[in-house]
Amino acid sequence: MPVTSTTSSVKRWPSADTVLSALRAWGAAAAERREDLIALGYFGSHARGDAGFGSDLDLILIVGADTRPRMERAIDWPTNTLPVPTDLIVYTRAEWHRLQAEGGRFARTLDNEARWLWNETNER
Repeated sequence: MPVTSTTSSVKRWPSADTVLSALRAWGAAAAERREDLIALGYFGSHARGDAGFGSDLDLILIVGADTRPRMERAIDWPTNTLPVPTDLIVYTRAEWHRLQAEGGRFARTLDNEARWLWNETNER
């Protein structure tokens, strides 16, 4: 979150490097807690490299299976330790494959800009 200097009212937002370093640590801890985590990536301004003051962090997680509605799944992945506000989408493997097969606008956006910290093809 933004911080204010003790000698100035100027707010400073965490740098992209700070955010990504915190995300890597968060991801490593999440992977240790949850064996069903298949992939972790980010998209949006941080992935494009144009994040600035006020930019949030858009995350995508893929898990093995979950019968709950997608909007309820994020509760299992607290992001309050990350230094900026976070939007989190949790897909099951089947939902992810269906999203990719349908090829809609959001799927194309993710194909173009998502940066994966890890997925099925690499080690955590």
